Amino acid sequence: MLTDRFPFSLYLVVSEADCRGRDSLWVAEEAILGGVDIVQLREKNSTDADFLAKARRIKHVTDRYGVPLIINDRLEVAMGVGAFGIHVGQQDMPPTEARERWPGCQLLGYSVERLQQLYGAEAEAADCFGVSPIFSTSTKTDTVTEWGLEGLRQIRKLTDKPLIAIGRMNPDNAGAAVKAGADCIAVVSAICAAEQPRRAAAELKRIIEQAKVK
Repeated sequence: MLTDRFPFSLYLVVSEADCRGRDSLWVAEEAILGGVDIVQLREKNSTDADFLAKARRIKHVTDRYGVPLIINDRLEVAMGVGAFGIHVGQQDMPPTEARERWPGCQLLGYSVERLQQLYGAEAEAADCFGVSPIFSTSTKTDTVTEWGLEGLRQIRKLTDKPLIAIGRMNPDNAGAAVKAGADCIAVVSAICAAEQPRRAAAELKRIIEQAKVK
């Protein structure tokens, strides 16, 4: 596993909608204080201008704590805000194009929905894979494969690139996902919808780190 280039274990995916009426900046900051290592802003229904404005606001928070900011899908937003990287899915801009248009991208994530997507030029262009989803979730409705822990184990055997497990990740299954081969656990509702995001993040971080040493 390429942990020297990927020192992240708890990955927050945040949007205004997932914070259920609370300030997403507050949620993100609380999550960082609880132990989140990296933050991805996902605003699927925002215009580019609105997304860019939100990205600039949240980057003030992530920069304050030295936490990398990843932008979901929108290359212009990622470049415009000076993000650390971008994450793309199978229906988004291909990783090869993102890499060509943004040579300064420091982390390019790519969601994997089928095993064959682990190979070829697009996979080679990616720095890490999002195994999506491990378990189906209401925050992602266009699911192709529900990988489960066995699917995660299978992918781990086929690649040495860092794997980010996402899809209904929570304290009950985060440790098992790490043991199945995930380098990092990405969460949405388990932190964004938690009554105390800082405490939720701290508990998840404890479970992940404990699983990594066993």
